[in-house]
Amino acid sequence: MPRLHKSFFAAAGGATLLLGLLVACTTPVPSPMAPPPPINPMGTNAGSQSGGHTQPLSTRPRDPKAPLVYTGIDVLEGNRFVELKGKRVGLITNQTSINRNGKRTREVLAAAPEVNLVALYTPEHGLDGKEKAAAYISTRTDPLTGVIAHSLYGPTRKPTAAMLKDIDVMVFDLQDIGSRSYTYISTMLLAMEACGENNKRFMVLDRPNPLGGERVCGPPMEQKWISFVGQFSAPYCHGLTAGEIAHMANAKGWSKKRCDLQVIKMINWKRNMSWRDTRLLWVATSPNIPNADSPLYYATTGVFGSLTGGDIGIGTLNPFEMVGGKGIDPDELTRYLNGYGMKGVTFTPYRSVTRPGYAGAKIKLDHNAPVDIAGLNLIFIDLVSRRIQGDLFAKTTQSSMNIFHKVYGSDNLRGQLASGKTPANIITSWKGSHDRFRKDRKPYLLY
Repeated sequence: MPRLHKSFFAAAGGATLLLGLLVACTTPVPSPMAPPPPINPMGTNAGSQSGGHTQPLSTRPRDPKAPLVYTGIDVLEGNRFVELKGKRVGLITNQTSINRNGKRTREVLAAAPEVNLVALYTPEHGLDGKEKAAAYISTRTDPLTGVIAHSLYGPTRKPTAAMLKDIDVMVFDLQDIGSRSYTYISTMLLAMEACGENNKRFMVLDRPNPLGGERVCGPPMEQKWISFVGQFSAPYCHGLTAGEIAHMANAKGWSKKRCDLQVIKMINWKRNMSWRDTRLLWVATSPNIPNADSPLYYATTGVFGSLTGGDIGIGTLNPFEMVGGKGIDPDELTRYLNGYGMKGVTFTPYRSVTRPGYAGAKIKLDHNAPVDIAGLNLIFIDLVSRRIQGDLFAKTTQSSMNIFHKVYGSDNLRGQLASGKTPANIITSWKGSHDRFRKDRKPYLLY
């Protein structure tokens, strides 16, 4: 088995320190609240601005001290849908669109006498989240509501004028996972642009960022690599909710045309919350994000996994929770990774049961681990490439490398590593972009 270069071992100590740039804060949580009363739509919960397979619902967390978080759909219900009264409504939705009792948003709106639900729109993975990544979705009639569900992941990824002609307001209610390369936010931004072009109001029913609102980390996005894989320029983990991204995008003109935007804010969500702190049900956002902790692991290994030759546990019950490759000694890799001594991050050996000959280390992450979780991808890329026959870049086809660049946000990583830059060097170089983004996003934070 190839041995690591001495220079890489020498860099390990520095990398350990430099991975700890972003420390997540924790604060005491308030006592649970009673359900909210009807809310004034012109108050703090309304911000108007011109311009696979599905896993079962998870159980709620057991901590009785965690505050009750109410998402945008819960607040809309509490307001008796006054914001939608007299409007023809279109809803961007899938299986993650539920109220806090687990009822689908499209069923809630269809049953409300105040709401005239006339159209649905579906993102990647389809209306029920069962379609594989990158699989085209067909337009069809929703059997639950009888409403046509237009595909926004098929011949077009942006609503057409014909799709919008029968609505007055488009409502967005999808659960994002907090990483830039997940396409639900791309769907939102293109829909906002379409609504601006067609004089339709756009409403976001806000939901928590499962990574919390404080973690800003990972590689920045170069403008030339913006695509549907990553539709806006931000660090890989941006620490924003969908509603905050919408406000920022609309104000800064990220779309060709600004829209008439309204965000229905959550109640009781705090920026330092993990998903478990919210006491909300979790629904698999896509076939490989089955658990409430899956977004954390997606951010940690998803970039590494977009190269050919690595193993991140896709096809197992714990996707994204492993790092390995063919022919790797799992005990040796685990010892080395644990040698970093990263607080809140531990590794144990595994041998793949789905990919013969593949092995590596299983990752265990604490939500508040004070490391750049997206930066760990670089450690994994460099480390596994040195232990397999032919590095990960050499094994990846040109078309797949193009996807990798879109996910990573740049095409410079291979050259940087080849020139002798360590993962630690590269991770350190991101700090300026993180600081700038934190400053840029500050006026648009809703919580």
